[in-house]
Amino acid sequence: MATLLYITAHPLDPQSSYSLAVGKEFIEAYRKANPGDKVIHLDLYKENIPQFDADVLRGWEKLRSGSSFDQLTDDEKSKVACLEAVVDQFVAADKYVYVSPMWNFSIPPVLKAYTDATSIPGKTFRYTENGPEGLLTGKKVLHIQASGSVYSEGPLAPLEMGYSYLNKVLQFYGIQSIEAIFIEGTALTSQKQAPAIKEKAIAHAKEVARSF
Repeated sequence: MATLLYITAHPLDPQSSYSLAVGKEFIEAYRKANPGDKVIHLDLYKENIPQFDADVLRGWEKLRSGSSFDQLTDDEKSKVACLEAVVDQFVAADKYVYVSPMWNFSIPPVLKAYTDATSIPGKTFRYTENGPEGLLTGKKVLHIQASGSVYSEGPLAPLEMGYSYLNKVLQFYGIQSIEAIFIEGTALTSQKQAPAIKEKAIAHAKEVARSF
């Protein structure tokens, strides 16, 4: 049995979000194709992922300097323990599905906070004499991303920093099997094409789910 983390980063619902609509169809198809697998949904707008603030940085520094966990302040304990749980859950999974819109050419802030929380030395990567080494080899990722214009190719491609950012981070973790489904161009002048773009992405998602 494999464990899949379904990580969503959109504050709306599948009826209002292209990315969530396609993600929902993917997960339903995945469950049918893999009834024995465990799917864990992380709605990042409902999770409390601590940012790297003064409490976190000071807490980590105290632990590195030899202090025990009990010697941390209450705020340091709470945030450090939460981040530890987040990255441990991430490392324990076998597959990951990220669902997000492109905002300002990149990912929503909650997804950046989650990515920071999973980028921990000794957990997802380590430093060696030959440089950093990813520790999550053999895992799989799918990123479902929606955008109003077309960024996966064409003249706007240099501005695409959502999927490209996640792709680089995940490769840094040692993950090489990374796929993407783009729902893009839905806000262009010919908005009548948006439903067709969505349906095409859903069909693609269902196809990917059968072999993911």
